[in-house]
Amino acid sequence: MYDVIIIGGGPAGATAAIYTARANLSTLVLDKAPGAGALALTHKIANYPGVTGEISGKELLDTIRDQAKSFGATFETTSITAVDLEGETKTVFTAEGMYQSKAVIVATGSKGRNRMLPGEEKLLGRGVSTCATCDGAFFRGKEVAVIGDSEEAVEEAMALTKFASKIHFIVPRPDLQGVDGFPELENTVYMPKTRPMEILGDSKVSGVKLKTASGEEQLLEVDGVFVFLSGSKPGTDFLLGQVPLDEGGFMELDASMQSPVPGVFGAGEVRRTPVKQAVVAAADGAIAAMAVDKFINRRASLIPQYK
Repeated sequence: MYDVIIIGGGPAGATAAIYTARANLSTLVLDKAPGAGALALTHKIANYPGVTGEISGKELLDTIRDQAKSFGATFETTSITAVDLEGETKTVFTAEGMYQSKAVIVATGSKGRNRMLPGEEKLLGRGVSTCATCDGAFFRGKEVAVIGDSEEAVEEAMALTKFASKIHFIVPRPDLQGVDGFPELENTVYMPKTRPMEILGDSKVSGVKLKTASGEEQLLEVDGVFVFLSGSKPGTDFLLGQVPLDEGGFMELDASMQSPVPGVFGAGEVRRTPVKQAVVAAADGAIAAMAVDKFINRRASLIPQYK
């Protein structure tokens, strides 16, 4: 049982961990792919307060995370399979096991996409998946495609090597984002500069229509498609209606980053904000953390940390 579980380890989640851990709250940060977030993939940052000169997003994020760890926060890399946010005890289910806490901060950033591939929505759950650790076992001995451009996609492909007979790793870009080359994975074909056009199938996936760099169309016959493309839609799908969201999928939060569900908070790009900057996400994380401290200790007001 933790005091707080923070879902997402970007600038909002990692900053929240600094504040909760420093307030002597036992803190667990769960992050699916630490190198796949928007900040981690930013090559140069020159406007973050207190940081002189240029620094990569990954370096800045590593510094924030190390600071949180120095105060006692624990970071785990894992996929969230489900959550139960009702009642006083919050439960987060992952590929590795179950974690519980008194409060949860959702800081998953913008991981979804506003536009799906043709056929993706229709075949979701029928061969189309966004979680290899959740669904990989259903494709034991079968041929699958992974469509992605980031560290997250690589991590998911690695998980699939335990099950699939062959993996086609499809990258619409010339190169992966935030990854130094594609690792050698068993039974995996790397396909850069290949654009997915449509996921095919009636009651289940039968293949993927592709366009190669030369403009040639290609039909790839597979039994499953795992999609990990970057986007700008808030990554709140896993909440499954347990927390109020607006029409865009953003969490409904008050000025203290609290949702209408007691003990559930949000920070960063899961809330509707006109400015998407790392410093804004970090500020959200700090506010959410102090609101968690108030909630757990049943204080009448927030107590800011000045020292």
